[in-house]
Amino acid sequence: MFYCVGIAVLIIVDQAVKILVDRYMMFGDTIPVINNFFHITYVQNRGIAFGIFQGKVDVISIATIAAILGIIIYFLKNVKKSNLFERMAYVFIISGAIGNMIDRLLRGYVVDMIDFRGIWSFVFNIADVYINLGVILLLLDLLLKRRKD
Repeated sequence: MFYCVGIAVLIIVDQAVKILVDRYMMFGDTIPVINNFFHITYVQNRGIAFGIFQGKVDVISIATIAAILGIIIYFLKNVKKSNLFERMAYVFIISGAIGNMIDRLLRGYVVDMIDFRGIWSFVFNIADVYINLGVILLLLDLLLKRRKD
């Protein structure tokens, strides 16, 4: 139950930010937070990571739903034998995947807004951050387990 609440909270945060950007910014608008480094830029991503598969929302949605279900089933089957890093990793990954899936289903695109200029040419969102945090936690857990052995 704790993990379901965590997933719900993370999805709510992601969706709240996306709703604010979608309502109060026009597509392409950018707000400098730290000039020439960090901006809030409204982008509509009709593809997946790094903008690939643009316009293939149907195919992406089917694949994403299958992946989300697979990850949830794996998580539920293994939650008791997994450690805290793994559990948190899957909470982040599931939350991010569902957050972006909600966008695809409701809007037909994913709202992106996090824009680090000069170090990264892609605009991304909070759900993407969750997915990356989850992957980093899984990798960290794997490295720590290998170090023990």
